[in-house]
Amino acid sequence: MMLRTVSSSPLAPSVKVRLINAGFHTAADLTEVQPLQLCKAAGISPEEADEVLRTLRDDASPLQQGAAVQSLTALDLLHQEETRGSIVTFCSELDAVLGGGVPMGKTTEICGVPGVGKTQLCVQLAVDVQIPVCFGGLGGEAVFIDTEGGFVVERLVGVAEAAVKHCAALAEDEEQRKALESFSVEKILSGVFLVRCQDHAELLAELHLLHDFLRKRPQVRLVVIDSVAFPFRQELEDLSHRTRILTGFSQQLTHLSAQHGAALCSEQKSEIHIDLFPFPLRSSCRFATLYKSSSHRDATVPYHITAEGFRDASVSASSVSSHSPAAGSHSKRPRTEHQHS
Repeated sequence: MMLRTVSSSPLAPSVKVRLINAGFHTAADLTEVQPLQLCKAAGISPEEADEVLRTLRDDASPLQQGAAVQSLTALDLLHQEETRGSIVTFCSELDAVLGGGVPMGKTTEICGVPGVGKTQLCVQLAVDVQIPVCFGGLGGEAVFIDTEGGFVVERLVGVAEAAVKHCAALAEDEEQRKALESFSVEKILSGVFLVRCQDHAELLAELHLLHDFLRKRPQVRLVVIDSVAFPFRQELEDLSHRTRILTGFSQQLTHLSAQHGAALCSEQKSEIHIDLFPFPLRSSCRFATLYKSSSHRDATVPYHITAEGFRDASVSASSVSSHSPAAGSHSKRPRTEHQHS
C-alpha cells in the first residue's frame, strides 16, 4: 500500500505548499520529525504542525505498510480490562465507586474549583502507582507534566513517607519485607518523571515525545497532565480554534492511554470524570462525584485532605498511617482490604 502524499492529504492548501517546499512529500518523510522541528523547517504554527503529524504520521505506521494485523475479540478486550488493574486513591469510598481505583488504559478527568485537591489527588496517584505488587500495587512509575507550576516536591515527599509507612505496617511475609528494602521515599521520588511545559506548543510537542518514552519505559503506568486546559486558555483566545485543538489533543490522549496500557489523568474530555468540590458547611470535608463513566454508575462520596495525602473523610490526620485504605486490587488482596477508623 502506497503512503499518502502531502499533496493528496486533507490539509489546508497553504500548509501543503509549505511542507512540499520544505522537502516533505510523503507521510514517511515525517516519521522522525518532532513538532517544533516541523514548525521551524516549514514555517508553520505549532497548531498546524500538530495537525500535520496527526493527519499524516499514522499513514507511515507498519499497519499501513502491510504488516500483519492483530485481531482482538470482545473476550480479549474484556480480559485486558480485568488484568490491567487500577491505581488506588487511598480514599476507599472513591476506590469502590471506581471499581478498585483509577483504571489503567483509560483517561480520567479530574476537575473542580481551585484549592479543592485536584493536584493533591494527582500527586497521590503518582505515589500509589509505585506500591509494590506484593502489597497489591502495580510497582510502576509515573510521568507528571506540570503546566501550571503547581507541582511542589515537598508535597510529594509527605505522601511518599505515608505510603512507605503504610506498607511497612502491612508487611506480613518475607516477600513483602524484602520489597520494603527498595520501596523508600528516595525510590518513589526517582520514579516520578517531572516535565514542565511553559506553553501549549511545548505541551503539544511533549505529547508526541511521550509515545517513544512510554515505549522505551514500559514500567511507566501513569501519566498526569496538570492541567491540559490551562495553557490553551492562557494563549488561545479564539474559542472555536481552542476547541478544535483541544478535541484533537484529547483524542491523542485516549489513544496514548489505550496503546500503552497506562492510566492518564487530565482535565479535558476524558473517558472517566471525577468532579471534586468542597462541602459549604464543613471546610474539612469535601466530595468527589463520578459521572459519565461507561462502566460505573454516577456516585458522590466524601474525602479528606491530610498531611499524608488523599484519604477517607472518616480518617483523621493522626490515624492515617495505620488505618488508610488498601494498596490496590491485585495479588494478596485479602490482607489489604480497605479499612476505616
